[in-house]
Amino acid sequence: MHFSKVDDPREIVEDCLSAQRKILSGYKVHARVDKAQYAEALSPKHAAISLAGEPTLFPRLGELIREFHKRGLTTFLVTNGTLPEAIDRLEEEPTQLYVSLSAPDEETFREICRPHLPNAWERINTTLELLRSVKCPTVLRLTLARNLNLKRPERYSELVEKANPTYVEPKAYMFVGSSRLRLSFENMPRHEEIRGFAEAIAEQTGYNIIDDCADSRVVLLSRLSKPIKLSRSN
Repeated sequence: MHFSKVDDPREIVEDCLSAQRKILSGYKVHARVDKAQYAEALSPKHAAISLAGEPTLFPRLGELIREFHKRGLTTFLVTNGTLPEAIDRLEEEPTQLYVSLSAPDEETFREICRPHLPNAWERINTTLELLRSVKCPTVLRLTLARNLNLKRPERYSELVEKANPTYVEPKAYMFVGSSRLRLSFENMPRHEEIRGFAEAIAEQTGYNIIDDCADSRVVLLSRLSKPIKLSRSN
């Protein structure tokens, strides 16, 4: 893929930190704002490289991660897994790597995601295989919607076994934002449904449920007994 102009990673990081300070500036004079917490918020410790678009499309991603690390920030890279070559050529790994897994099989994937790449499912499976060679902690994130992809835990389990991630994070689709134009309130699973689905995956993979949060409708599984304490060097 050719890009005529690519932003400099150093400028991206500096602009991110500047934007953080600008967003918070109006809170400084509020009587109810804790001054110590405000000062702490001006110097963020973590950077999520995700949100809008697919971050592995950025050709200088490894440099961007390194620039965040130089400033003492941990990095959390979130990818849809369709560009395994970008992950394979990273010259610096993030603190933690998330792969969003939207479906248990190709048929469901094509129905839900409607990919532009004809071999997108094969690419995702290549990414899952690559996770075994990644040194940083890895996560398979399963955002599950009732009547869409909250099904076939045995097939999800096969993909978990293929990737052997540090963590698996089944979480409920939440009926918020622009997704309400496409989905309904009925697509949002209860925490009990997510917990039951996680238990099925745990039984089939040997992973352990090490935490969950009913308010967020999320469960955390791992082969470990407790989460890894992250630092920039992880």
